[in-house]
Amino acid sequence: MTFLTIGHRGVMGVEPENTLRSFARAQRSGMDAIALDVRLSKDGVLVVLHDEEVDRTTDGAGPVAELTLAELRALDAGQGERVPVLDEVADAVEVPLQVCVQDPATAEALARWILRRDLTSRVEVASYHDAVLAEVARLVPGVRGCLYAEAHEAHRGVVEGRAPAAGAETVALDIHRLNLEIVEALHAAGLRVTGRTVNTLEHLRLARALQLDGVITDFPEIRSTGRFTA
Repeated sequence: MTFLTIGHRGVMGVEPENTLRSFARAQRSGMDAIALDVRLSKDGVLVVLHDEEVDRTTDGAGPVAELTLAELRALDAGQGERVPVLDEVADAVEVPLQVCVQDPATAEALARWILRRDLTSRVEVASYHDAVLAEVARLVPGVRGCLYAEAHEAHRGVVEGRAPAAGAETVALDIHRLNLEIVEALHAAGLRVTGRTVNTLEHLRLARALQLDGVITDFPEIRSTGRFTA
């Protein structure tokens, strides 16, 4: 079974999150995939940002949806990095991308982008929202989906029904709340399971003991366990 290591917003533990610098380092570190977040700018461009507002990750302020691409590009996203557009990320790195999206309008734009770029086989769409995943799956047949869910839902057996209905083959769950019973039930339902966010050697060992299919991590050192010191 292949065990995937997914870089969280690149490698946000050591680089500014969701920047080309962070993504490039994730690829150099040998990450199997990169998880990133997209939102729509005021003028309808897919930009790579996690929060609804730019305040936390840039030197600017205000909602992403109220700023044009030019205004967003003028911001410092950390260490002189600029807010990237999704096209730039796809061109800058070659590894698979897990693109997280949380609202219907952005999901529709993402679906069009995947089709325009012919990246169905390279992109996995992730979301906490079932309807968002289902809509992308409808618009882009064959696209892979990942449902971000809570472990208590998995414990109650809710996720086994939610994920397939949303078109998701994978679920991402909090490593702190996972146990072997949950993982075995999800695997029995034909779902892949990844743990988030795995930032210590202890949690990496737990992920392997639970027979997870992969982990999401902030640190490049997770990729080679012998060097992990954090």
